[in-house]
Amino acid sequence: MLIIDGVCKRFGARKVLDGFSLQLEAGMIGCLLGPSGSGKTTALRLVAGFEQPDAGTITVAGVPVATAEHSLPPYQRPIGMVFQDYGLFPHLTVAKNIAFGLRHLPRAARAQRVAALLALVALSEAADAYPHELSGGQQQRVALARSLAPRPKLLLLDEPFSNLDATLREHLAGEVRRILKAEAVTALVVTHDQSEAFALADQLGVVAEGRIAQWDSAYGLYHQPQSRFVADFIGEGAFLPGTITDNGMVATPFGLLPCRPGTLLPAGRAVEVLLRPDDLAPDATSPIAATLEQALFRGSTIRYTLRLPTGATVLMDHPSHDPLPVGSQIGVRLDVRHVVVFPSENRAEQR
Repeated sequence: MLIIDGVCKRFGARKVLDGFSLQLEAGMIGCLLGPSGSGKTTALRLVAGFEQPDAGTITVAGVPVATAEHSLPPYQRPIGMVFQDYGLFPHLTVAKNIAFGLRHLPRAARAQRVAALLALVALSEAADAYPHELSGGQQQRVALARSLAPRPKLLLLDEPFSNLDATLREHLAGEVRRILKAEAVTALVVTHDQSEAFALADQLGVVAEGRIAQWDSAYGLYHQPQSRFVADFIGEGAFLPGTITDNGMVATPFGLLPCRPGTLLPAGRAVEVLLRPDDLAPDATSPIAATLEQALFRGSTIRYTLRLPTGATVLMDHPSHDPLPVGSQIGVRLDVRHVVVFPSENRAEQR
């Protein structure tokens, strides 16, 4: 449904996108994550038609909509967009906001489509209300329904939950996913919040220095990062020193561990081993003893900072109904099928 191929974009002397490429299949929800200034919002604006690429091609539903030589204006693209500020018309009711892009339909068909969307976003009882009478989450659902009304082939969402309370964002992300899947809409979302992205998207792209560093599922980004940058950016974790052995294992403070399949590093190579907080578990029979230095209550879990005998520190999540005393020593083991390693010198390069 969407192909971005080798797109470059400059603003003056600053190159914002540099060979930016991705493919999004029909019916899938994609998400762009990245630090400020990485180029993710510029990529969205190029797809929408608000900017023109300096190089590369953008294709929607098999039709090239933008090249360096020619760019279709936004209104000629089969694309809908949901903005940060919702963009609702304050003088129109909820129903009339949703119907705004349906003026080409007969009255009966227009009313039927509006009623179906109101039911889909659970706002049938608010059809005659005005935007200022709704909560932020309700306004967001109206904006989504209005963008879906003309049945766009591709929907773009720019930081769609940024104006909402943190406690509401993840829940609404799940609701938006349900609505998009019900309409079988292909969507591309830009957000800075990883929890929102994980709750919403089928595939996610981490953007770094104007290009996609990794395009993958949430599981792949978290447990199988392909670069030190992605490993640092997604989730939390710690890096332990290790060494590749003659048989392709990695020697760590936890003993010999299997590397991720496809890891091709020579024996003796110094590496850093990525450990996520959910990779560790208490084990009274483990020969590895760690000191519990800090505890951070996170609701269903407590995140502990552990110091290993080597002096290295790691993180461990543990159920909060079974608290462990800070300052004590516990046995700890790894609970992973394979570990992700990066050559040690990559740390300096990535920073």
